[in-house]
Amino acid sequence: MPYKSSDRRAITGLGLLFGAMYFVQGIGEPTEGLVGQPVKSFLKTNGYSAAEITSFSALLALPWAIKPLYGLLTDFVPLFGLRRRSYLLLATVATTAGLLGLFATFTPGISRASLLAALLIPSIGIAFSDVVIDALMVENGQRHGATGRFQSIQWAALYGAAILAGPIGGYLAAHKRQEFGFLICGIAAGVSLILTWVFVRERPMPSERRGARAAWLTLRQAAATPGLAAVAGFLFLWNFNPFANDVLYLHLTEGIGLDEEFYGWTVSLMGVASVAASIAYGVYCNRVPFGVLLHLSIAFGVISTACYGFVVGPKTAVAVTLLVGFTYMTAVLIQLDLAARACPPEVAGTAFALLMSVTNISLSMAIAFGGNLYDRWTASWDAQTAFRMLVALGTAFSIGCWAFVPFLRRHVASIESSQAANPAE
Repeated sequence: MPYKSSDRRAITGLGLLFGAMYFVQGIGEPTEGLVGQPVKSFLKTNGYSAAEITSFSALLALPWAIKPLYGLLTDFVPLFGLRRRSYLLLATVATTAGLLGLFATFTPGISRASLLAALLIPSIGIAFSDVVIDALMVENGQRHGATGRFQSIQWAALYGAAILAGPIGGYLAAHKRQEFGFLICGIAAGVSLILTWVFVRERPMPSERRGARAAWLTLRQAAATPGLAAVAGFLFLWNFNPFANDVLYLHLTEGIGLDEEFYGWTVSLMGVASVAASIAYGVYCNRVPFGVLLHLSIAFGVISTACYGFVVGPKTAVAVTLLVGFTYMTAVLIQLDLAARACPPEVAGTAFALLMSVTNISLSMAIAFGGNLYDRWTASWDAQTAFRMLVALGTAFSIGCWAFVPFLRRHVASIESSQAANPAE
């Protein structure tokens, strides 16, 4: 049946808040945001190898791998009596201070270790903020039957930020002005601080739900939820793709010879296609059986990796980027929707953070693994052969995800039953 008018107002208001926070995150996140390319370019210019650059990115992404810890804190250890608002304020303050501090202290002679240590502060802050926002999304999304719509809004906003971040990051990388990237991201983090202060409201958490014992019992309950382990295994395998963005960046800028600004524009094009995919998913997510969407996620994962084997120059890079932006984002949205629907509502923050931690651990491992393979294979053959072999390996990992489908059937059936009980307009 149609949403009630009160539900529509709630969904609209929450969607605007989630979208704004994800837009700011898309600008400021150190591994993939506006400073992602300038930092990689800085390391490349200073003579670091592909393995060293990918290991830097993998270490910088580690705060995303411990998201369950943030989930436990925000779910069960209130700060000043509040679960969400206080932690969100603290995280955004740390992010803002870390980025602005790096802007003030950055020099061309900064070491790789010092840069990593400085960037870990905003990386932790943004990862923690992401957990809090996701907890609010799962709680409210399940209440209103709108997890798919909230995900589409959030990720459309995130990639809308990428449309801006791509060319700006490319310009800063080409002109070696990394410090201005830290300034822009610090200002964006300050905007998220204002949004949190003004718009995030909550009631104090009841005292009987506080404490480590409650956190442990609830964590066990989440781990024992039917289907959650199968979802975690599926997410790990799908995301363990040695063909990572860092390898793609190095191949396009060194192997093919595209300049930094052109690469920045491909990031922007990826954002355009991803926004289109996000908007489209918000329209059909509750109209297509979820079992069909699950198969589509795997098929699109195969396509989004395999088609990079056809990139040989600027024109093919543009065409493949647009195709990958749409297919990859669609696949990711289906997985995020699956994760959001799989979480028990009473442990939304912790359970969703667990699933996202599995995803991020897999990504970090795959980035480091892929970088080492690329270096070895380039030394043994050449960069083009190494790149195509990684594309083939990543495609094989994506195909392997179909082995998980039988284990997800029962869970998918429960999702479809829930969907039937809460149909779209």
